[in-house]
Amino acid sequence: MPTQHEGRPGPSPDVPDLAAAKTALRDQLVTARNRLSVAEIAEAAERLAAHVLDLPEVRRAASVSAYVSVGEEPGTSRLLDALLAAGKRVVLPLTISDRTEEGRFFLDLDWAVYTGPASLAPARYGLLEPTSPPLGRDAIATPDALLLPGMAVSAHGYRIGKGAGCYDRALSRVPVGTFTCVLLYDDEVGRDVPVEPHDRSVLAAATPSGITRF
Repeated sequence: MPTQHEGRPGPSPDVPDLAAAKTALRDQLVTARNRLSVAEIAEAAERLAAHVLDLPEVRRAASVSAYVSVGEEPGTSRLLDALLAAGKRVVLPLTISDRTEEGRFFLDLDWAVYTGPASLAPARYGLLEPTSPPLGRDAIATPDALLLPGMAVSAHGYRIGKGAGCYDRALSRVPVGTFTCVLLYDDEVGRDVPVEPHDRSVLAAATPSGITRF
């Protein structure tokens, strides 16, 4: 099984072409998700949660990072509450703004503890985020298992997100070897994902049909 740094396809030397390829892939994935009915999304969420909860890495984890799904993303509500019921410490992301030394704006992730649906409040970008105190950006280095959002993942475990780069920054703070799993729909696994030098692979993908390990 490849580690998080093995099996890396060579990055494209043409950055504009790489950006265009990512945009085109995201457009395809968004279009496919928009075709899903409410019933299909709900059924997928139930099946996905069952597979994730059965993962040995999740069963033995004392602490898990996850996220609150929005829109047509694979649903996480049942999964979050089941993790709490199993006695896990669950941390969720808080989207924050920052600037580079050159003044360039970017988004990053802080983290806070999830204690149930009542602990969530509307946030920027249509998200729901926990209202508990922020733990700091480096808090993502402490969970035993990470459950990540994404749009697709390659056969080598390289995920593509929505383009803000938040999770690329978060994963750079995670110790190599930590269990990382992206939550997707079945047809989003094994896609031709453009890879950049800073990208870091995940160790697994969970879909309504089961678990794929990389």
